[in-house]
Order: sequence, then C-alpha cells, then structure tokens
Amino acid sequence: MQLAIRNLSKRYANGVQALDAVSLDIAPGMFGLLGPNGAGKSTLMRTLATLQEADSGTATLDDIDMLRDKDAVRRVLGYLPQEFGVYPKVTAVDMLDHLARLKGITDSKARKATVDALLERTNLAAVRKQRLGGFSGGMRQRFGIAQALIGDPKLVIVDEPTAGLDPEERVRFHNLLADIGRDVVVILSTHIVDDVEDLCPRFAVIRQGRVLLSAEPREAVRTLGGHVWQRVVERDEVAGLSQQGVPVISTRLHGGRTVVRACSPSAPAGFEAVAPDLEDVYFSAVAGLLPAREAAAA
Repeated sequence: MQLAIRNLSKRYANGVQALDAVSLDIAPGMFGLLGPNGAGKSTLMRTLATLQEADSGTATLDDIDMLRDKDAVRRVLGYLPQEFGVYPKVTAVDMLDHLARLKGITDSKARKATVDALLERTNLAAVRKQRLGGFSGGMRQRFGIAQALIGDPKLVIVDEPTAGLDPEERVRFHNLLADIGRDVVVILSTHIVDDVEDLCPRFAVIRQGRVLLSAEPREAVRTLGGHVWQRVVERDEVAGLSQQGVPVISTRLHGGRTVVRACSPSAPAGFEAVAPDLEDVYFSAVAGLLPAREAAAA
C-alpha cells in the first residue's frame, strides 16, 4: 500500500484555509504528522477518512481514489478520531461485536474470533465484560484502536491518541501502535514530538495548512547541527532577547530559571552550542527558521 496525496486544499466557509496544496507520499509503517493546534492536521485526517470533502487535489491509496470512491476507502480504513463517543452501559465485547457486524462480519464464529483477537491484542481481554463507561482514558484509547482494526484495515488513522494518557498507558499505547505499523500504513497525527520520535521512521510538519517539512527524524536532526544555541536567563529577560532579534525557537523552565534555545547559523551573544533534537526541528520549522538545506526537503 502506498498513500499519495497531491495538492490537497480545503477552505472553510469562514475563510480559514485549513489545507493549502498539501502533498505527501506515505509508505507502509508509521508516519507522524506534527503541528500546533489549528494547523490542519485534523482536517487532513477527516478528509482522508471520508468524513469531509476537499476543495481540490487528489489522494490515492494504491488504485483507490480516496476522494471519489469512499465506499472502497471505508472497506480498508481504520480510524481513531481525537474524540470518539461510546455507549457507557455497553460492555467492550458487546460493542466490538456490534461494530464487527456493521463492518460486514456476519458469520458468528468469525466475528467472535475477530473480537477475541482484538481484545487480546489491545490488552483488554481481562475487562471484556466491563462497561465502557468505567474504562480509564488509556483503556478507552486501546478500545478505540481495537474498533479501528476491525476488518483488517490497510490504512489506519489515529488523531492525537496519547493526549491525556499517563506515562504507563502512553508506553503501552506506543507498543500497540508500533505493532500495528509493521504491516499497514499508519498515520499518527499529534502535537507531541516525543510520540513521533519514538514511533515514526518518517514525519511531516504542518502549519496553517501547509507542509513545512517532510523527512526522516534522524536526518532532520542531523541537518540542524551547528544551528541550535542555548542560554539560561531570568524569566523577565526572554522578551528582551526577541526584541534584540535573537531567533528564539523555544523556552522552558529548568530549576526555576528559563532555558532559551535559538536557531541561527551563528551564535547569538551569550549563547552556547547544543546538540539539536527533534523538538528543535519542529519549533524551527514552525517559526520558519530551518536552514535552507533542510527547508528544501519539504
């Protein structure tokens, strides 16, 4: 399976350009889509999931026209939206059985085997008879993946799946996604850089509906070498740095003081060189400060 997106655009009635000529090539495996809130990530995911129309452009999954043959897309699609509802009084096993029926698995034995396998795969077998209303956040997300995997999909879309999860559930969910991504195209839409760094051999950064960068994480970090600088300052000094023209990409508190990172070909006054990481790549892309050689990869 190969997903090819070409010049996909979408403008809402209020004038917001949610997607602006988005083009991406996505091979089987995990693909990360990074961007701030409002960047267009969810619009792209909903469009690929056949939940809304694009204004122009194309999207094909092998020989499937995803914008025109929506029934064919739905037969090979698994989708976990950022927010999804459940029937709180229905048990996990009964809900999955119902969804499997809707997916077209009419044979009772085949359906039971499918549901049992999904509950085992998502580590929910022990709570199969528990009502969904009593599930924790992490359990709900794993149930969401279970329903997304009904019917052996070839394309799986997950939108902000680890937001709000505790560290243990986040690790468990990462392992589950990594297992899924061995065989199918999995698009992970998120604003959490660590999720992409941990899981995705390729990623893209999107802002204001435009793809700013598409690359391999390690290569993107490598090409930022010699461009990232750091300085520890008092909190009230940060605004002054920007006013002085320092290309600040991020600030964070450490030990009660503020660590400022900047992206520039040469060191701003008082800054020292540091090794870049994927978060630096992300913030530099969003701020429009990527080195020319890296921006050209977009």
